[in-house]
Amino acid sequence: MKLTTLPNGLRVATRMMPSVETAAVGLYADTGSRFEPAPINGIAHLFEHMLFKGAGNRTAREISEAIEEVGGDLNACTERDGTSFTASLLAEHVPLGIEILSDMILKPHFNAAELAREKEVVLQELGEARDTPSDIIFDDLWSIAYPDQPLGRSILGDEASIAAITVADLADWRDRQYRAGSLYLVAAGKVDHEAIVAQAATCFADLPTGILDLPEPGCFTGGRRAGRAKADQAHLTFAHAAPAATHPDYYPARLFADIVGGGASSRLFQAVREERGLAYSVWAAIQPYRDCGLFHVYAATARREAEAAAALIAEVVADATRTATQRELDRVRMQAKAGLLMSLESPWGQAAYVARQLSVHGRLVEPAEVVAELEAVTLEQVRTVGATMLAGDAAHATIGVPALRAA
Repeated sequence: MKLTTLPNGLRVATRMMPSVETAAVGLYADTGSRFEPAPINGIAHLFEHMLFKGAGNRTAREISEAIEEVGGDLNACTERDGTSFTASLLAEHVPLGIEILSDMILKPHFNAAELAREKEVVLQELGEARDTPSDIIFDDLWSIAYPDQPLGRSILGDEASIAAITVADLADWRDRQYRAGSLYLVAAGKVDHEAIVAQAATCFADLPTGILDLPEPGCFTGGRRAGRAKADQAHLTFAHAAPAATHPDYYPARLFADIVGGGASSRLFQAVREERGLAYSVWAAIQPYRDCGLFHVYAATARREAEAAAALIAEVVADATRTATQRELDRVRMQAKAGLLMSLESPWGQAAYVARQLSVHGRLVEPAEVVAELEAVTLEQVRTVGATMLAGDAAHATIGVPALRAA
């Protein structure tokens, strides 16, 4: 991996993969929905959409055609703590990808007519999410875990906040949030670091300098929310505060979550689905942020089985804090290592990995360092961090049934 910081603060990182003929290049921003003022909740996501509506000397159609004519793909993603714009293409066309990404950020075609149309698209996306209980229940869970906080608000926003967003708001969001010191241009695959640095210095020279202020810290509160929508099935979730991505307990917490619900051999899958047939889908995971984290469990079950499923889930999760075994730890550790290393076999996986490490740790972290962190986790640490998480307050959200105690 190579890293160069441009005079304006933009970090340019590359990962050379000489055995491939393709590349992935992305602009990653340390901003997302948790940076939004409440009245315009959803602007980070709407901004992402609007950058595809025309930029530089290209219309929306011409952006799509330019990428697809060279066999490439252009995509974007908005999260609570980050936004990314990525292009996957043949290595020879990396300069085109960088040019388009820079135009999208620095020369977007914001106009009122396009904004009005794209708001309708986002409202349709919001409606689709609300019609999908297995999606919208996590907005419910986050809103209970972090009530009245930016971290607890929906990435999509709502009808009122989306309606309030203006062209001026979009321009202001770009000027305030897309500062060079909080952006990363990352390329992986068959790439040349010096060539990419040289192009980036020209294409991104006009970025505003500086870094973003930290967002409001996430403060886990907990509580209950039930019955947001009707559903044929019962959807059950609960969560506890977990270590942040940079906390020493992050990897023990992640491996605890994997033992509990990280795959078909996990305790929840075996006990709830395979042995009792109480749920089609059941899993547990850690969602880490820079300043906090969330351990959460999800299950979809028949409404008549919801109470039994919730009770069994609570039993299985609590029992893992006392009886997790070395064999289980070794298995999930190997799964985590394999998942990491397999993801790094593609240019896109490499680029996403590098960007994540720069965002969280502020430096290039070799995969071997992550593997060493995983190898160092002990069974005692896993049990202890699991017990610590469960000892705190819980957040519960359900759809299709009243709130049920699940931990």
